[in-house]
Amino acid sequence: MDHFDYVDGAMQVEQVPMAAIADAVGTPVYVYSTATLTRHVGVFRDALGSLDNPLIAFAVKANPNAAVLATLAKLGLGADVVSGGELLRAIAAGIPADRIVFSGVGKTAEEMRLALTHGIFQFNLESEPEAEMLSEVALSMGKRAPVAYRINPDVDAGTHAKISTGKSENKFGIPYARALESYAAARDLPGLDVQGVAVHIGSQLTDLAPLEAAFTKVGALIAALRDAGHDIRTADLGGGLGVPYDPALPEPPSPAAYGDMVCRVTQDWPVRLMFEPGRVIVGNAGALLSRVVRVKQGAKAPFVIVDAAMNDLLRPSLYDAWHDIRAVTPAGQRAAANVVGPVCETGDTFAMGRDMDVVAAGDLVAFMTAGAYGATMAGTYNSRPLAPEVLVSGDKWAVVRARPPIEALIAGDSIPDWLAD
Repeated sequence: MDHFDYVDGAMQVEQVPMAAIADAVGTPVYVYSTATLTRHVGVFRDALGSLDNPLIAFAVKANPNAAVLATLAKLGLGADVVSGGELLRAIAAGIPADRIVFSGVGKTAEEMRLALTHGIFQFNLESEPEAEMLSEVALSMGKRAPVAYRINPDVDAGTHAKISTGKSENKFGIPYARALESYAAARDLPGLDVQGVAVHIGSQLTDLAPLEAAFTKVGALIAALRDAGHDIRTADLGGGLGVPYDPALPEPPSPAAYGDMVCRVTQDWPVRLMFEPGRVIVGNAGALLSRVVRVKQGAKAPFVIVDAAMNDLLRPSLYDAWHDIRAVTPAGQRAAANVVGPVCETGDTFAMGRDMDVVAAGDLVAFMTAGAYGATMAGTYNSRPLAPEVLVSGDKWAVVRARPPIEALIAGDSIPDWLAD
């Protein structure tokens, strides 16, 4: 469920007309709904209601906008971060360091020092060399780093290959078969407090069976580790729960179904559970608002050329991802069309042969379910400034990231002395 609805024939977000935002800010522009964020946090939290004090750490990579993070901080969420930059964003938005988990395969010594200085809740280590580096950094600072190993359970999540993270050929985590050996070595490293186990098998999961298989392996590992004398107190079950993009496909499992499965599988685990939801919190809370530049006739279907492009919303080009495309003010007719952007790449294509509202030059369209992995993955290809972002709350709205002027993009370059003349 989201809060993008049609009122008197025109789309609005909560109580604000989308057209009013487009007129004031220009297009393309990302629009986020506070009411949807709040609802999704509540639904996810309720799904885990029978658990004892779970840590829900929002995956900052899904949407790192400061206003979005501040909204989630006020709702009591922690943060899962994968870089020093994300760590600083989370803290600046008001998320306490003791609710922050640091994941990712390439943490640097500088990032480790930063996280130790702030006192984060846990490092999710992804290799033995990383554990050795963190040990050295912690010792140099006179600190003790709380850690878990991320386990690669060799479970196929059944999602797109580029967002699958739990198979043996993926770069993430340590092999399940080597876990006992790796934990034994980590216990002997000074400066580390080995407190947990972590797993994350992929993103946009539409079936609970792979998650249950991975969690079952984690439960067996926790028992084996405790039998070996390890004081395992946390289990990070990651994120990855999918959201509905294409209404023609079956809906992914609900958070309630996910929560029931988690409670059943983990009922005898003597640990604090942790979760890293991202897309399921912010996906449906955002839309990319764009204006039609022109419509030209193609060989089979018209090309609807919009002012948003692959640099603004990369998912369709990168993953062949499907986003519902809706007219902000539908005229009542539908037809097949190809929706493309202005970037000089054939890959700058949002949909081909899509049955959609008939639109004309100047009309507004909304790319739905764009709150996750939208603005955060944007770039400036073709010297296009980043799209601004807007947060709506009831009848109020604010620009929470302005569109930078092209002059700022140009000013970031410098010309060497030998070309100055």
